[in-house]
Amino acid sequence: MELFSEKLLLIALFVLIIHSIETLAYAVRLSGARVRLLASALSLFNVMVMVSRLANMMQQPFTGSLVDSAPQNNALAFVESQYRVIIGSSTLGTVIGILLLPTFISIFSRAIIHLSEERGSIPGLVKKGMTVTYIKRGFTHFHLPKLSYLKNVRLADIPVKLFLINMVITAIYTIGVLSALYAAVLVPERATTAIMASGLINGLATILLIIFVDPKISVLADDVINQRGSYLKLKNVALLMITSRLLGTVLAQVFFLPGAKYIAWFTRFIV
Repeated sequence: MELFSEKLLLIALFVLIIHSIETLAYAVRLSGARVRLLASALSLFNVMVMVSRLANMMQQPFTGSLVDSAPQNNALAFVESQYRVIIGSSTLGTVIGILLLPTFISIFSRAIIHLSEERGSIPGLVKKGMTVTYIKRGFTHFHLPKLSYLKNVRLADIPVKLFLINMVITAIYTIGVLSALYAAVLVPERATTAIMASGLINGLATILLIIFVDPKISVLADDVINQRGSYLKLKNVALLMITSRLLGTVLAQVFFLPGAKYIAWFTRFIV
């Protein structure tokens, strides 16, 4: 059976888009602080999160089907190799998000202003953005990151604990569903229990993200708007969080098998 099947490439594309969107979500907050319309920025941020979650739900049945179509005599090795490709696509998606970040900061800054002009109407914003004029205008904002973005970043300013927490949470979120599905192959007699554990894992990762990471970025954005902090510091912290997110997707490769084995072990206490 082929390693890079059409189905696997489709799943990898979905995952790539998901992680690109979630990386670009940082651009919305930076843009909101830049134009001092944080509430409108959060509305746009929620739309991006919704699109990301929808894409995630769409790819999950296809990801699960890779287990069902695995050859009986080599199921573990086959599923592992396929899932590592999917984890790799999350890293590639994050890299693409990083490369597009400066472009989307410019685009989102204007989108937030237009959203305010449309009185919060997302359909109205989409309708305006889909016109030929605005599409052409969007291409004029395209530019890649420059090394000058990092010239004011100092090691002393790096929130090490926040950096590590975000990296670990990203790794757990990246492999939550995949490890649960692989655990179902490890313990087929408790397969359903193992698969259902994925919701708990991703739920806990999301809660940890909301408690430990999101409030820090939000406070920094509020400080910029209320002229108590600098936009440069907010941008530096956002860049560091994006870097930790990238490293988290790489760390997910390390967490994948131990996570699956832990889920398989844990299901013994449920069944």
